[in-house]
Amino acid sequence: MSLKKYLPKSLLGRSILIIVTPAVLTQVVATWVFYDRHWETVTRRLAASVAGEISSVIDQRQFFSGAKNESWIVKSAKRSLALDIQFQRGKILPNHRFTQGESLIERRLSDALRERVRRPFRIEIDSRPRTVSIFVQLPDGVLEARVHEERLFSSTTYIFIMWMVGTSLLLFAIATVFMKNQLRPITRLTRAVDAFGKGRDVPDFKPEGATEIRQAAAAFSLMRARVLRSIEQRTDMLSGVSHDLRTPLTRIKLQLAMLNGSDEIFALEQDVSEMEKLVEEYLSFARGDSTESTEVINLKELLEDIASKTASENVVIEVICNQDVHLELRPTGFRRCISNLINNSATYGSQIKVQVMESKSDVTFHIDDDGPGIPEAARNEVFRPFTRLDSERPPDIGGTGLGLTIARDIVLSHGGSIDISDSPIGGARIRIKLPA
Repeated sequence: MSLKKYLPKSLLGRSILIIVTPAVLTQVVATWVFYDRHWETVTRRLAASVAGEISSVIDQRQFFSGAKNESWIVKSAKRSLALDIQFQRGKILPNHRFTQGESLIERRLSDALRERVRRPFRIEIDSRPRTVSIFVQLPDGVLEARVHEERLFSSTTYIFIMWMVGTSLLLFAIATVFMKNQLRPITRLTRAVDAFGKGRDVPDFKPEGATEIRQAAAAFSLMRARVLRSIEQRTDMLSGVSHDLRTPLTRIKLQLAMLNGSDEIFALEQDVSEMEKLVEEYLSFARGDSTESTEVINLKELLEDIASKTASENVVIEVICNQDVHLELRPTGFRRCISNLINNSATYGSQIKVQVMESKSDVTFHIDDDGPGIPEAARNEVFRPFTRLDSERPPDIGGTGLGLTIARDIVLSHGGSIDISDSPIGGARIRIKLPA
């Protein structure tokens, strides 16, 4: 099973993982070494101390016999050694083999008792009063010694672990705050690149953050300046071309208007009008819509306005869109895009359906018609400049083959996508998806 699915996907999560993981592993190793070396050593020494004190009490009772001496030994052990001693005369420990306990305290205390006391014993641990009772078999009875668990247990281990956990959490919090501050410039750069890719200018963007991030931001600013300068130069050039082309066409139209009307003159006027139309479409294709600023547009109003101007006696256009669907667009360019698509559908069909569906991440447009449709093999080719499906085009319909190309470029400049499929009403379906 791959670990990739369990690893963080974001740069923030991965950065924190890179920072925190070595620190946590270091602390885990340090804790294990501490436990293995310090805690066991301290516990063993504490157990040896208690076993030695019990052995001392047994020796004192043996050499200083008598009820008075025994009473003094019990009081002295309680006062000086914190041992609660009781003698149970005539009692015998159960005759069974001692089973070593599972806890570290029992194991170390058992080893110490076997080494120092060298008599049969039994250990009982009571968790509620937190005491350990040690029963030792003597010749005349059983000695019971009660000692508090703190005499056998070092609390420094828990303190050490708490410090380790606390410092780990503090380190995690500091690393999170620090990495968020470091990643904020990357987030801003990402938003700026995304906005510029959708044709929205970002004049207020400034490089900030670490050196590498500043270098990437500076490279983006230089690229943005070059792109804007190229667009400006192209716009100026196209304005000059437009003027140079329209001027002779206008003179030709004036000269033709001054001539007497005839079939030849009428044909020339039609040729000039077609040339004007072609020039305008060529310039529109070359100009694009990158220089236009974006606005928040009510899609229902825009689509209904286009539909009302395109509909006729032979073409019925239905618009399905909620009134509150708004999108940040370049209005003139997007109007040209939708107009081209609807006019293209109206050329081949009599029924057109425009539907808008909104989600959290995007807005989808469906433009359906009941025309002959577009063959699947040609659905990518129709977006290429000057491409016309002559086999499907009526002979009396002209055109430059730039309508779908202009529409595609406008959609792509908004950061969206466009494709063609079969329509449920019989013709072609053009789907546009734009980011919300």
